[in-house]
Amino acid sequence: MSRLLSVWNFIRRNKYYITIGLFIAIIGFLDENSLLRRAKNKREIMRLEAEIRKYQAEYEESTKRLNELMANPAAMEKVAREKYLMKKPNEDIYVFEEE
Repeated sequence: MSRLLSVWNFIRRNKYYITIGLFIAIIGFLDENSLLRRAKNKREIMRLEAEIRKYQAEYEESTKRLNELMANPAAMEKVAREKYLMKKPNEDIYVFEEE
């Protein structure tokens, strides 16, 4: 009984510290909006924002190139011949591969 009484006295004397400790444990680790999850979500957001910036730059480059191809038929013909191996009628194409 004295052991139970000493535990009760400890709780009564340190009730505010115990409450604050439990609050920090719940907020820091156990809650669905815990600090650990917030840090993980912040890293994910930063990664996704970097990916967005990468794709925006790629989109702008592709748009610039498309406008250039639409304005210049010679550039369009060059891309068609090099990338897609297209040819004019009665024309032969030779592809050389380097080893």
